[in-house]
Formats: sequence, C-alpha cells, structure tokens
Amino acid sequence: MQDRLNPSNELLKLELLTVKGSYSEMGKAYGEHFRSKIRSFIDMRLSSAERYFADWGRGSVDELLARGAECWQQAVDFDPSAAREQEAIAQSVGVSPERLYATTNMTDVRDVVLLPDVSPSEDDEGCTSVLIPSSEYSSGYYGQTWDLNPPDIEFIVGLHRLPDDGLETWTVTCAGCMTLVGMNERGVSVGTTNLKTWRSRVGVGYLSVLHKAVTQPSFTAASQICETAPVAGAHSYWVGSAEGGVEWERSPEERFKRDTQRGPIGRANHCLFEPHQDREWIKPTPSSATRYSTVTRLISQPNHQSLEGLKSVFADRSEGIYSINRYPEDEQGTTTNSVVISDPKARVLHACRGSADRGEWVALTFDRQL
Repeated sequence: MQDRLNPSNELLKLELLTVKGSYSEMGKAYGEHFRSKIRSFIDMRLSSAERYFADWGRGSVDELLARGAECWQQAVDFDPSAAREQEAIAQSVGVSPERLYATTNMTDVRDVVLLPDVSPSEDDEGCTSVLIPSSEYSSGYYGQTWDLNPPDIEFIVGLHRLPDDGLETWTVTCAGCMTLVGMNERGVSVGTTNLKTWRSRVGVGYLSVLHKAVTQPSFTAASQICETAPVAGAHSYWVGSAEGGVEWERSPEERFKRDTQRGPIGRANHCLFEPHQDREWIKPTPSSATRYSTVTRLISQPNHQSLEGLKSVFADRSEGIYSINRYPEDEQGTTTNSVVISDPKARVLHACRGSADRGEWVALTFDRQL
C-alpha cells in the first residue's frame, strides 16, 4: 500500500546535525540550522493543540502557553545547562524560550491544562518500548517506536551533541526539541512512552527529564533522574546500558519500578501499577492493550532478541490498526514517526525516520573514545 506521506515509497531518510561547543553555542547552531523547520514545527503543534482542546470542549492555546511558561521556570531550576541550550535555540529561531518549551513538551503541558482533576479522554497516542538485557541470545538492546501526530514525521532529525563540558550524546527527536530517545558516549540510553492519568500539575516536561538523564555518566545516575524528577504529567521512562534496563512508571505523585533482572520487558501506553490505574479512565485502550500483548509475546522469543529480530518486532503489522507498527493510512490520529534501538555494548544507536519498514536505518556512532 502506498504511503500518503511518502507517495514514491522511497525509504524515508533521517537528517543529521552535529553541534559542538558550549551549551549556548550548541543551541545557537541547532536553532540556526533548523530555523525554518522549527518555526513550522511550533506552528503545527499549536494548530494541533487548538484542535485537541476543541475536541475536549475545554482548554485553549493561551492556557497551554501560560502553563508552559510556568513549566519552563521549573525546567530552568531543574537543569540550568539545558536551559541555556534551549534559550539559545529559541533566540536563534526568534521565539521566546517559554513558547518553545510549551510546544516541544506539548503532551505534558496540555495535560497540565486539562488533567489536574478530571479523567482523560479516550484518545490513543503513544509508543511501544522494549528492554532486552544481555543474555545467551542477545548482547542487550533497548529501544522503542516514537508515535504521535502524523505531521510530526516531517520534523524528525538526528542531533549529535559534543559539549565542551559534558558527555557526547545522540538523540532522534523533533526539530527544536531536546533529547527524546537517545544515548550518550558511555552507552547510557533513555526513552519514554506516554501515559495519561489525572492529577497533572506544573512541573518539568518529559524532554527535560530525558535530556538530563542522557547526560548522566552512569546507569544508576540516569535512573535516579527518572525516579526523582518533579514531573508535570504521567510517563514511563526507561534507561538501558550494558548493566541492564530499568523502567519507571511516573506521575507527579507516584513512581513504580520494573527492571530486566528476570528478562526482557515491553511497554505500551497504559499503566501497569494499581495506584496509577485508578487514575486512568480508559484501562487500557484497545491499541495499547493489543500492542502490549504483542510486544510481550514477541520479545519472549529468542529470535526476536537480536538487533534484526527487534527491528522485525517494531515492523510488526500482525494486528492491523492495533499493531506495534502504526501507519498514517490506519487513520487513528497517531503514526510511527521514528524507531530507535540502542546497542550500549557497541556504543551504537540504530535509528530510522518513519516506521521500521519504511525508514532508512542508520547507525549513529560516537567520536569520543572511552
């Protein structure tokens, strides 16, 4: 079937950018290189937010920007060096850092607007993640699909950071965003899936959590960031390294841990711990329940625990519109915009723009030696 976002059926390519220097210099280079793309991304996100609030019958873009500004102040205190980088991006693009933060962290900020004290609506955004520790069948791989609005696929980029004061990192993210799914030079990898519970509140957005985690020098330090960050809304956060994998199911009030000590684990977009389940209205959506069942079954099989096996998991279309691999023509309002798999032992981040079977896979490597 022909992809309407890629009518030629050519493999989608991932644009890469390397930035170096101080945090401000890296942000400036990032913003200048992708200036027009970032401006378009902001406009697209705000248009999407306007439609989203209209569907709910409450909330507004003005409220989104106001709550985003409050979250930005939390982010400045949470990670000052990242804030300098984001300020430089915003200045290069010609927008305020508050506006950039609200739009890049939109899923969290709109939850702050809508979900402090009411149940979420029956929508079905989200991703599928996998943590496979090293074993007789696998050297250890950690990764996920990143699924959200179909138009976001036009803005997916690979960002390579070489800070003067800090660890080298790679991330596959949206233009203008900080770390989404990524790895640092020591093989510490991070990612997330979206969850929806009520009791969201002003706090740091998920990109701030992921960015601070990926800049940590150890698996333990990165895990601690995901465990303790003063988050605005609910997410699962995962950390993988040569030591194994851990996942934190987080909300502003609670934190619950799973790890790979007993083998591979998978995740979709519903809560697995009872206190969070009590705050979900839909428990879970058909897509999330099916994807969770599928990924759990597939990764229990040794033939799916290799790099190529995991790529096939992320390309799986066995459940139609409820598959792990989500196409624009499914018309579910969500599509797979990128796929990322980290190999911490080899220090390689494998990534593609678009779904696992429609994107051109690239191996992202590190310049600095351990």
